[in-house]
Amino acid sequence: MIIVTSGHVDHGKTALLKALTGTHTAHLPEEKKRGMTIDLGYAYLPLGEGEKTLGFIDVPGHEKFLSNMLAGLGGVHYAMLIVAADEGIATQTKEHLAILRQLQFHEIIVVITKADRTNSEQIDTLISQIKQNYPFLSRAKYFITSAESGQGIAELRDYLQQLPERAETQKPFRYAIDRVFSVKGAGTVVTGTAFAGVVNVEDELFLSTGQKVRVKAIYAQNTPSKQGVAGQRLALNLNVDLDRIPIKRGDWLLQSVPPPTDRISVQIWAETPLNESQPVHIYHAASRTTGKLVLLQGKNAAQNDRTLAEIMLDSPLFLTFGDKLILRSGDAKTLVAGARVLEIHSPKRHKRTEGRLNFLTNLAQTENTSQRITLTLQQTAIATSHLMWSEQLSVMQLDNALVECGAMRYQDTCFNADYQAEKTQQILTALATYHQQHNDQLGVSKARLYRMAALNQPENLIYYFMDEMLESGKLQQTRGWVHLPEHKIRFNEEEQTRWQWVLKEFEKANGQAIWVRDMAKALGLDEGEMRNFMYKAGKLGYLTPIIKDRFFLTETIYAYARLIKLIAEKEGKASVNEVRDRLNFGRKLTVQLMEYFDRTGFLRRKGNDHILRDKNIFDL
Repeated sequence: MIIVTSGHVDHGKTALLKALTGTHTAHLPEEKKRGMTIDLGYAYLPLGEGEKTLGFIDVPGHEKFLSNMLAGLGGVHYAMLIVAADEGIATQTKEHLAILRQLQFHEIIVVITKADRTNSEQIDTLISQIKQNYPFLSRAKYFITSAESGQGIAELRDYLQQLPERAETQKPFRYAIDRVFSVKGAGTVVTGTAFAGVVNVEDELFLSTGQKVRVKAIYAQNTPSKQGVAGQRLALNLNVDLDRIPIKRGDWLLQSVPPPTDRISVQIWAETPLNESQPVHIYHAASRTTGKLVLLQGKNAAQNDRTLAEIMLDSPLFLTFGDKLILRSGDAKTLVAGARVLEIHSPKRHKRTEGRLNFLTNLAQTENTSQRITLTLQQTAIATSHLMWSEQLSVMQLDNALVECGAMRYQDTCFNADYQAEKTQQILTALATYHQQHNDQLGVSKARLYRMAALNQPENLIYYFMDEMLESGKLQQTRGWVHLPEHKIRFNEEEQTRWQWVLKEFEKANGQAIWVRDMAKALGLDEGEMRNFMYKAGKLGYLTPIIKDRFFLTETIYAYARLIKLIAEKEGKASVNEVRDRLNFGRKLTVQLMEYFDRTGFLRRKGNDHILRDKNIFDL
């Protein structure tokens, strides 16, 4: 467990920590010479053999406070505010207090130091002033101490020892690197604090830059260990050659590497009045970047307002739900707000609609993963990897959460029953409209139906819905074409006989297309009657019109599609001239055939060439 200590310079932080732990943190930089025990600004209090060790961040009492403090904040839930009894709240203490408030620790413990330099009446007055001026500390635990006399040290140590562990050890391992060293005899060593999860010696992890690394040794809370857990200060010895794979402050060690985000939705707590849009410096763990803060619920925010906002980052960060950020002004001199991440990869459009703002408001009020997943899946289907990263879940944890909220997962996509019902209806509606507009066609391919009904939705998921609809009878498929069940057409007995005559004419044509008028003349029938018959054969899938009144046998179309697919896969394209030569067609007929394939989505024209667009359309 790590505890942050903060306060004005010379208010006795270092002396207090030495009294608590026996370690003088001011001397820790010298430990760089001692190999993996490097831990600048940290002191440790072992609680007994087999028990936990408390770690204390002795952050500087000056402008470096912010970045150094945030670098160690992963998995940290407790803070101690150090105030000298004889000086009270100093200027820098006020800034520290503002930052502590914005980071929303589970508990802030106020420690009055140097009690031997004043009297109890003055100390009581100081505590009353703190509670009055800083209401968020009104219910805090107060300790009155003196490192010189030992007053209150044992009581404070006992209280710290009984603090409950709140580290999220069940989540995937997530570790922010704040220092990198090359240690003689050990190699590359990184230090940082584990945000979540567990790491063991010989575990393989990924740097946020993508490289796989192996953990050779672990120092947890300044002690050699086979395992490190969330909330601990860890030094990890990695099998990395820094000359070949550079590592820097702000990198992460993770179990898997998602794409970082450069646009997030947040809930902010304004420390100063804010404008609708302004540049900010963003601090997260050991990372720092710049960006633009955009208010979503109004053009201004007053001090202490809680409101929704969007942050567009100049450099992407590895953020998850609930991560805490500190925002400073564009010149990095003034604390302007604290922020809690609500959504990563937030949408670029419609950010201020009523539905969008209601969604973010409800998201900010959720209390657990199941509630957030339920709310998120009301909007759309979500990639499994996105939910696992955003909520920091394993596959098993995600599946359990989906069961809890009545949602489902298919391959790499999560969705709920409402989403499936909506997409199912969109598919049926799109197909019904197509049948009305193209009564000469039996149906469409799955790929084309996807583009008609659910473009920009997860393609494999929509295909899965189609397969379920086919299995349940809501859709039917004939000769590869998907259609509504009621769209079926059958030949009567007389038409069956006529079809045999038509089929013989196509056999005589030896793979060529036949015009309606030529077929009518060959069979001695009325052209209008023949036209109706051939289009009916087209609806049944026996014939395919490539232009009005000019038909191929459908099986011939499939054969030509296979040939063109071979050409396109080999050459990267198919040209009219090459297809004409291979089929021994005239140019006009070849052009008509290729344009038909373009219309169906099988090919896509690019200049004088035709590129394979959907190779599965004409698969039997």
